[in-house]
Amino acid sequence: MAWWKAWIEQKGVSVKSSPHFNPDPDAETLYKAMKGIGTNEQAIIDVLTQRSNAQRQQIAKSFMAQFGKDLIETLKSELSAKFERLIIALMYTPYSYEAKELYDAMKGSRDDLCGFVDPGLALQDAQDLYAAGEKIRGTDEMKFISILCGRSATHLMRVFEDYEKIASKSIEDSIKSETHGSLEEAMLTVVKCTRNLHSYFAERLYYAMKGAGTHDGTLIRNIVSRSEIDLNLIKCRFKEMYGKTLSSTIMEDTSSDYKNALLNLVGSDP
Repeated sequence: MAWWKAWIEQKGVSVKSSPHFNPDPDAETLYKAMKGIGTNEQAIIDVLTQRSNAQRQQIAKSFMAQFGKDLIETLKSELSAKFERLIIALMYTPYSYEAKELYDAMKGSRDDLCGFVDPGLALQDAQDLYAAGEKIRGTDEMKFISILCGRSATHLMRVFEDYEKIASKSIEDSIKSETHGSLEEAMLTVVKCTRNLHSYFAERLYYAMKGAGTHDGTLIRNIVSRSEIDLNLIKCRFKEMYGKTLSSTIMEDTSSDYKNALLNLVGSDP
């Protein structure tokens, strides 16, 4: 990975690994926070929103080893409502969380299916694009059009990543070498718009909190799933697009422990 790409990705992360991490005292803190009558929600927030997903998985293992209990099930028994949903979302591995949310959405118990990516389908699309262009003499232009115009932005971002691994060149370079004229220009425009994913997620977050009520599933899913990828960059785009910060919008639209946990994940304002 080029140094600049690694730097950009690190800059975008709002939840980073805790330095000098030790899962055992964190697990003990969580155990004490849920032991006996009442629950210390702030202690749970302080631990789980300030550790990376990989560190949370280690905490869960330590919790089981020390106390013989499953951390997720223990959290479920102590928490409730939107706050529970957010904290439990933090405890799944990224792929397990997406799979769970997709399954729930297909049952109709979640906000919608927008933003989900099927890794297998994305890889197949990348292979199909390669087979339709670089791998053959000539170009199957309809295959390019059907994929570029028929998939979501989040899906295409994954396709572009897989394509570059397969073809050893970017999708833009392939389009330039395989197509010409207005078709080339149109395809490059689709790719350019797709790559501006931060605007897409900023818009998703804005409309999750716009108007009466809050689409909590959308809010939780997007903040949790992007917190270790590019949430800081999404925050900057949010402020540019809507003239206010993501944090201030969350403060206006949510409350209590749920609000505090979300704000911890979002981090300081740009």
